[in-house]
Amino acid sequence: MNSHPRICVSIGRETIDDALAIADSVAPQADVLEIRLDYLVLPAVSPFLNTLTTPLLFTNRPVWEGGAFAGDEEERMGPLLEAVAENSGYVDLELLAPDDSHLRMRMALQQSSTKLILSWHNFQDTPTREELVGRMALMQDRGADIGKIITTAHNHQDVLRVLQLQEVAEQLRFPLIAFCMGRPGVVSRVATCNLGGYMTYCAVSDQEATAPGQLSVMALREIFSLMGGRKNDH
Repeated sequence: MNSHPRICVSIGRETIDDALAIADSVAPQADVLEIRLDYLVLPAVSPFLNTLTTPLLFTNRPVWEGGAFAGDEEERMGPLLEAVAENSGYVDLELLAPDDSHLRMRMALQQSSTKLILSWHNFQDTPTREELVGRMALMQDRGADIGKIITTAHNHQDVLRVLQLQEVAEQLRFPLIAFCMGRPGVVSRVATCNLGGYMTYCAVSDQEATAPGQLSVMALREIFSLMGGRKNDH
């Protein structure tokens, strides 16, 4: 689907100044910067949109889906809807978010160029192929521009089951982000982009991973460079 691996660097810092500084430093290595609003003590989108030129993805992940946001849903949705109003590159909304959140997001997107990623994360295991395909179909039905399915792999069979979703995604003409967390899943974070995946995620550094098994942007770019899938002077 994409001619070269699309790299999203996830930024998880507590203050806007810190997040801006680190985002600016890694921007030359990123195709997309994910701003984890749930990590920020005082979440805001305008400082990032006004300062950074790299396409931005805003995520405000709730604790019930592995994130850090523990407030009420209306408070959580506020900055995401603001990002849509300001035409950010992307916003991420959980597939399992309340129906009202989906409705408000769809209404906001009618007046915006922002792309909607509907995401689903499983931190325990990797379900059956049937359940995974069902989740993807639901994402498409609920208006996602891009789907995101992330599971936890315990063995190589789990990894293959998730990577094979790209075959179905291609048939549906549905851009899909799909890979596995955990040690067995590390290979999927690299392989997904060469198998039709829309994007892969990485950390600023080995110490700042925002998900289990996440590689640093330096390590990921080096691997892609060795594979010949991407110039190292992006």
